[in-house]
Amino acid sequence: MSPRPAVRPGGRSARVRQSVHTAVRELLQERGRDGLTVPLVAARAGVTPSTVYRRWGTLRELLSDVAVERLRPGSPPEDLGSLRADLEGWATSFAQQTASPAGQARLRDTLAGDPDGSNSGRCAAYAAGQIETILSRAAARGERAPDAETVLDHVVAPLVYRALFRQGPPDADGYARSLVATVLYRLIPLP
Repeated sequence: MSPRPAVRPGGRSARVRQSVHTAVRELLQERGRDGLTVPLVAARAGVTPSTVYRRWGTLRELLSDVAVERLRPGSPPEDLGSLRADLEGWATSFAQQTASPAGQARLRDTLAGDPDGSNSGRCAAYAAGQIETILSRAAARGERAPDAETVLDHVVAPLVYRALFRQGPPDADGYARSLVATVLYRLIPLP
């Protein structure tokens, strides 16, 4: 396990991180994963290879960090007016993202270069935050709702499992909606 220095927000550190991430994304698109090296990334980002090694340790850890940032939600989940609609909307979008070849690659990269579990923990926190937003809205509307862990276990976990180990469901949207239905109709605790 390689130690990672604490990342300071803003300043040069943030600029280096942004330029390295941009370089990785561009080079992946141009050359593919097999053509990617730390010296190529460093040259494209305008930093030395030692800067990349010092900050990320290995190419795998760098790819993991880039993948996690790509998995970060850009906005709160859409408010569609009901718990069912909100969960279905979010789950189908999540299923489409994770079942796509690019989404599958991001999940694999996140795990492959994550020796201490911090990147996978960030991904879990992103999903949990989105779910908690949906459940808070439902509570404000007076709707009965499962807890966040139940949704993570019965909606998010099967979608991630399928994306990683079964190449995604044939109908990602239908599968996501069926998982939401199971949570809403079978697993919500009675009052």
